[in-house]
Amino acid sequence: MEEMATAAAAPATEAEETKKASYRYWVREAKVDAAPPPVPRKLSPDDIPKLQSNSSTLGSVWNQAGTWEEKNLNSWANNRLKELLGSLGALEFSSGNASIDGVSKCSGDAFLVTVRNKKKVNYTYELSLKFKGEWKIKDENKTVKGHLDIPEFSFGEVDDLEIEIRFGDDKSLETEDKTRITKDLRSFLSPIREKLNAFEEELKDR
Repeated sequence: MEEMATAAAAPATEAEETKKASYRYWVREAKVDAAPPPVPRKLSPDDIPKLQSNSSTLGSVWNQAGTWEEKNLNSWANNRLKELLGSLGALEFSSGNASIDGVSKCSGDAFLVTVRNKKKVNYTYELSLKFKGEWKIKDENKTVKGHLDIPEFSFGEVDDLEIEIRFGDDKSLETEDKTRITKDLRSFLSPIREKLNAFEEELKDR
């Protein structure tokens, strides 16, 4: 009986060995025929024009999938804001005149975000502009200096812009004089808004 059982079990053992051998052979052959693993390659100068001409993505050359990409625009934005606001002309008032004497503070960030092949620009800034003017005070023409401070504002908030007047160290100005001069200086708000709207339009084209 034991010999018969052993003989009956033999064919099954041989079949399993054949199956295992066939499986190992197939895996071994697949490894030989499989494609080699990808090897990273640095883009050459010749590759970049081809990628740019064949792609409609808005991001960098390396970002052909159009996934998230953020680009810092601070250098351009800071310089452009100073140029635009520094070019504001002088304003004449009923009893004086004033002009912008430079940008004393330009603090903030501007950036371009590309996501899903769409771009969006944004910024947040605080500004301070130096002013210099001359008003008739007590029958005398008096030079007045100070700052027009613009609190923090962001993209799309130019219409809600406000300015705060800060006078210099001249303590001879009385409260009544400061109130009148402050009212005159707020006339700069409209041309400042025009310059910042122009800045936003240029920022969109970056």
